[in-house]
Amino acid sequence: MAIAAQIIELFDQKGSALYYGEAVTERDHALQCAALARAARVADDVVLAALLHDIGHLLHGLPEDVAAKGIDGQHEDAGAAWLAPHFPRAVVDPVRLHVAAKRYLCAVEPDYALGLSAASLRSLELQGGAMSPAEVRDFEMEPHAHAAIAVRRWDDGAKVPDLQVPPIESYRSLLEAAHS
Repeated sequence: MAIAAQIIELFDQKGSALYYGEAVTERDHALQCAALARAARVADDVVLAALLHDIGHLLHGLPEDVAAKGIDGQHEDAGAAWLAPHFPRAVVDPVRLHVAAKRYLCAVEPDYALGLSAASLRSLELQGGAMSPAEVRDFEMEPHAHAAIAVRRWDDGAKVPDLQVPPIESYRSLLEAAHS
């Protein structure tokens, strides 16, 4: 099965679970994030990174309340590893880095954490909290750090119940075109 079809099927089969601690499903969250990226008129690879940033939640097989149990499911790594054979780094790296981008923003923007949801704050603790100065420097050297920061900001805003956005199928052509 082609990767685009696999991704759409994955969202259809597992995307209806609630996104932990939020009032939207995994699918709704991903689609809202991608819609925000499209509205920002960014490159297609960044739109796909926004769509796929949490695909690791659908892959890792852990319950969505793992953070409440004190477990970091490392969904960013699981998602990036699964996507890497199929997509360019411009898609995969922002997926891999979107959690680091949250930690980065907490370190460089003192008020950033004030806007995080309770669930994001809980997961932030498990993910290592705000970055150290050395981690900030390393993150800033990542080739796709800016895209990851953009994905992170859309991620934070993609939690609106009942928001109408284009369906997953509307991304099929982007998924097929980006496949490497």
